[in-house]
Amino acid sequence: MTERIKLTLLGTSAQIPTAKRNHFAALLTYNEENILIDCGEGTQRQFRKARLNPCKVTRILLTHHHGDHVFGLPGLISTLNASEYNKELFIYGPRGIKKFLDVFLDLDFKRNFKIIVEEVSGKFFENDKFYLEAEKMEHGTPTNAYSFVLKDKLRIDKKKLVKSGLKQGSFLNKILNGKDVVVEGKKIKSKSLTYLEKGKKVSFVLDTLDNSRIVPFVKDSDFLVCESSFGKDLIKEAKEKKHLTSEQAGKIAKKAKVGKLILTHISQRYEKDLKGLLSEAKKSFSSVTISKDLDEFEV
Repeated sequence: MTERIKLTLLGTSAQIPTAKRNHFAALLTYNEENILIDCGEGTQRQFRKARLNPCKVTRILLTHHHGDHVFGLPGLISTLNASEYNKELFIYGPRGIKKFLDVFLDLDFKRNFKIIVEEVSGKFFENDKFYLEAEKMEHGTPTNAYSFVLKDKLRIDKKKLVKSGLKQGSFLNKILNGKDVVVEGKKIKSKSLTYLEKGKKVSFVLDTLDNSRIVPFVKDSDFLVCESSFGKDLIKEAKEKKHLTSEQAGKIAKKAKVGKLILTHISQRYEKDLKGLLSEAKKSFSSVTISKDLDEFEV
């Protein structure tokens, strides 16, 4: 069975929060990894409301340095320090994020843990199970979109194993690495006992002008978490402020053949009527939802 990826939307507002929507942040959980995407003001309180432990965070991906995406960082780091956080905290971001965080996080308290900041593009982290990648967006300041990609994995077909008459043993590790083995004088091909379990992909596209790099970057994502700051009636303003409309998000999802589109970064102007944004996206792509704070998804 596929190992599950859990996604929690901690905040879903645009620049100005509302009584119902906190500044943007999302937590992606996979096994021991807890990856925070952006950290708007109030994010640590959203952890409490979601009954999640911020001390389990392993990495933070910052899309850009605007306040509604980073103003929660000093408070979160202060809480981690007071809670005796004992891991190295990796913070990734676009060009210029190191200089920004050097000043922004120069707080008057002693940190008992190490923070490692890296400016990233392309594939920037990889292990045997997943990798993280970044792509440049257009928002008037260096900005990244991100994807979490769970790799394809060979699995033992238990029915085929039983039918073969072979007992479980250490040779299965080699089989799972795609190697043929010899057992009791008989050659066993890896493909005769295995099947390929397809990986998963979750992508995050926050503040950006519509551009040609989005579709190829998020292509075939199971989930696309995408900003929807404006309706199509305000497309001129969206272009001026370098944001996406819900209609553009729907078209991106269709072209990229994603599994599900999750609209977020919702402007306060739409708080009392979200149906317009939803219908505009659905004209191009049917599997779409508008997220609200503390929504949870699994893929």
